[in-house]
Amino acid sequence: MKRVFIAIAVVVLLSITGFGIYLWASVNETAQNIYEPIEREEEKSEKREEKVDVEQSEPMSFLLAGVDSTGDEIEGRSDTMIVLTVNPEKESIKMLSIPRDTRTEIIGRGTTEKINHAYAWGGVKMAIDTVEHFLDIPIDHYVSINMEGFIGIVDAIGGVTVDNDFAFSQSGYTFPEGEQVLSGEEALAYSRMRKEDSRGDFGRNDRQREVVEAVILEAADISSISRAGEILDTVGSSVRTDLTLTEMWKIQSNYRSARHNVEQMAVTGENERIDGIYYVIVSEEDRQQVTNKLREHLELPLTSEAQQGDD
Repeated sequence: MKRVFIAIAVVVLLSITGFGIYLWASVNETAQNIYEPIEREEEKSEKREEKVDVEQSEPMSFLLAGVDSTGDEIEGRSDTMIVLTVNPEKESIKMLSIPRDTRTEIIGRGTTEKINHAYAWGGVKMAIDTVEHFLDIPIDHYVSINMEGFIGIVDAIGGVTVDNDFAFSQSGYTFPEGEQVLSGEEALAYSRMRKEDSRGDFGRNDRQREVVEAVILEAADISSISRAGEILDTVGSSVRTDLTLTEMWKIQSNYRSARHNVEQMAVTGENERIDGIYYVIVSEEDRQQVTNKLREHLELPLTSEAQQGDD
């Protein structure tokens, strides 16, 4: 699930919007606990000529990985993969969901499998390399979080509000049509449902993005120090990121205006079974359209393929 940027957004927002003096020690300790850098030769994506200049508020990207694990462990397959591109000058965020069954090359392994296998085989580094290859964009930073942590974050912020398109049941919960406030357990169930949705994984991805956006908005409106401490405790045991505390401060200071305009996007494809295994097959044309939009938002040159697709 995309319970991810949220967790980092919570830490940053709490510290910048009035709780900094009280929470600095806790935030600093939490930041150290969740910090896990990516092993990169030049401390930047190979798809960038230069590292993003945060001081100049240059557009940047994040991979949000929701991992199917519990407790303090963040290992296993990435149940959810969401790419965020943030452009503060345009005051906008693009949130792209990648279906977990998307068939693509797993970079560093030399196989063609479901994209969510990359995390299981090679951790966040292989997941990033695979997503960069699939979308042909740089991934500047990542945040990963386990399922149990997602539940705790939603509960700590007092739940999230969603607007359900149609009534359905999932994991023992019933979700009527219309607007409703969900607890952590309910939000997890809501975002996992796909069997009752005619759109399958694509409908599920829409609900996941909806929940993530709701968490971001709720996290920006924290008004209780006790809730802040509860959130920090949850973040510390369930989240990993390559962002340092200093980088979090700078990003929050220079990029926070972008959160007011969130565009939800989705990778689309056709369902197909190959050798008895279910995949989502994304056409080259559809992939290039997504690549084109993200590269434009990141203010990067279009690839030759994307340029040809626009002609």
